[in-house]
Amino acid sequence: MTQLLNQINMTKADIVAKISEKLGLEKGDVQATVESFMDEVKTSLETGDNVYLRGFGSFIIKTRAEKTGRNISKNTTIKIPAHNIPAFKPAKIFVEGVKTNNEAK
Repeated sequence: MTQLLNQINMTKADIVAKISEKLGLEKGDVQATVESFMDEVKTSLETGDNVYLRGFGSFIIKTRAEKTGRNISKNTTIKIPAHNIPAFKPAKIFVEGVKTNNEAK
């Protein structure tokens, strides 16, 4: 439990503030840029296109196969149809940076 309390989370507002401070741009302009980026990634994935960002990672579409599940309240089996889900696959350099800069807790 204490591990979760020590964890620092970053929000979109925090990202906007950091970029604004680093580049000396207005927060409103940075926010519009970040939101536009997110919209473009979302739109690309919705239309079936993957997004590849060299050195960062890839936003991809994964296909989940059809499977059989259980409705435990009715004690019946149900078929879960095949479906697509969005996923993020970090680049090797990204993963290595996280591994070397963060100790396992």
